[in-house]
Amino acid sequence: MMPIKPYLFFLLPLLLFHAGCGIYSFSGATIEGKNINIRQLENRSANVVPSLSSVLTQKIRSRILSQTGLASTTKDDADYDMSGAITTYAVSVTGVQGAQVATKNRLTISLEVKFTNRINDKSSFTQTFTRFADFDASQLLQSVEGKLIEDIGNQLADDIFNKAFVNW
Repeated sequence: MMPIKPYLFFLLPLLLFHAGCGIYSFSGATIEGKNINIRQLENRSANVVPSLSSVLTQKIRSRILSQTGLASTTKDDADYDMSGAITTYAVSVTGVQGAQVATKNRLTISLEVKFTNRINDKSSFTQTFTRFADFDASQLLQSVEGKLIEDIGNQLADDIFNKAFVNW
């Protein structure tokens, strides 16, 4: 009987490891395609912030492209297609002191997203994603708006990424 070469003990586990890593990424995402078309979000909210659509679209695009290795495209036949609209941009009172004095306000942003997976149609969806952030009522919205949009945008991008590619 011929002795087994020592390097085979290292080669076999390496081959098995690579065989099981076909379509998964370190983020837990399942990626079967090669490209994605992420369209600019429409702003259909009653309150329009001029830069909001661009900021949120870029956050979603950055999150998906950095975590999946997909190529961005503008072709209509991309493996994945994402479009949507900002449906809510609203400020409401969340904390009240006494009978009539507001202590906290809340900025709420909702996005309606349509995700088409042309490789696995069962993974396609249309869903509304909503996130909010509270701020002190003594602050003007304009003074905290940029930071709030940044925080909410990151949360929305994570939610959309997870729904589309991690199957949460």
